[in-house]
Amino acid sequence: MRQAEINRKTGETDVRITLNLDGTGKAEIDTGVGFLNHMLELFARHGRFDLTVSCKGDTWVDDHHSTEDIGIALGQAFDKALGDRAGITRYGQMILPMDESLILTAADLSSRGFLAYEMQIPAAKVGTFDTELAEEFFRALAWNARMTLHIRRIAGTNSHHLLEGAFKSTARSLRAAVKPDPDCEGEIPSTKGVL
Repeated sequence: MRQAEINRKTGETDVRITLNLDGTGKAEIDTGVGFLNHMLELFARHGRFDLTVSCKGDTWVDDHHSTEDIGIALGQAFDKALGDRAGITRYGQMILPMDESLILTAADLSSRGFLAYEMQIPAAKVGTFDTELAEEFFRALAWNARMTLHIRRIAGTNSHHLLEGAFKSTARSLRAAVKPDPDCEGEIPSTKGVL
């Protein structure tokens, strides 16, 4: 079973995550950050991941620590659930329209953490959420999942739609990348023989 449970406790946050890569998109999300709850629910649904996230964080300061630490823990959960990464497709990509917005994402489960984030979100906030924190979340996710992740805005000016598109598109890219490759059953998808 490609599942993981991660508990991460710091002086600023207490994060608990369970992840099932072969789920149906069920989500139980309580981050303390309303917009992030919504984005992670979308992420689970579009990735078809079963995901629970609980976070008690110092949101009276701001949402930064909670957002980043959830990204770290979720990335660790992906890394743990993937194991040695044998038999996976490895690559996934998506061009996702979200009303007037268009987002491109591409993921490589290469065991090398990297984020290219070219989103240029027009508004500083969506509701009470600082839009700059989305980049912090995706960076933490990519580095801790040990994947290369590209997220690019192709079109759009609505900040909510752009961020929603980024979460959905990333989920769909990951869904494709973690999918077992029937042509390479049990093989490491690399000429090096290791990821």
